[in-house]
Amino acid sequence: MKKIIIVIALFFSVLAAQAQTTTAPAQPADKSQDDQESLAKDYLSQIMGVALSATSNMKLFHFVYDWIGTPYRFGGGSRKGIDCSAFTKELYSEVFNLDIRRNSRDIFSMVSPVKRDELKEGDLVFFKIHSRRISHIGVYLGNNRFAHASSKGVAISSLDDAYYSRYFYRGGRLLSSFKSELDNLPDDNSSN
Repeated sequence: MKKIIIVIALFFSVLAAQAQTTTAPAQPADKSQDDQESLAKDYLSQIMGVALSATSNMKLFHFVYDWIGTPYRFGGGSRKGIDCSAFTKELYSEVFNLDIRRNSRDIFSMVSPVKRDELKEGDLVFFKIHSRRISHIGVYLGNNRFAHASSKGVAISSLDDAYYSRYFYRGGRLLSSFKSELDNLPDDNSSN
């Protein structure tokens, strides 16, 4: 319901902006497209709590926005229900065109460690929640915020939140050797 209200509000704001520009002199198409992209970045920035003006990967933020609110289901991998590793796998497939492993511990074996204060947009964040082993994964968005499939569904959370700060294990960046290996795999790879 919240998404519908936001979409309706965005729709009316775009209509209002178009109505105001019909009386103004025509602007070059490039400027209009830049304005629309800027409006989209501002909108997503407010929704996600991340400064998108500095990002170059709008595809990442659109993907996350489209999945927000999808229910959590252990072992799930669809819009009907998804778990954290399946969400991360789907995100990496759609946004970065990389087919990563399905389990958070297996994904951790594919990354080089990154300190929390060196995380960049698209890096992975790993957690050991009530476990000695990695049990949760998310994708870093910036400003200490990350997207993940939590028990409450796909959401954006903060690494500064007491809960996630307590269980944070490490950040990780996909190793370049795995990236090139994954890029060279045949498209019909069924070893998921």
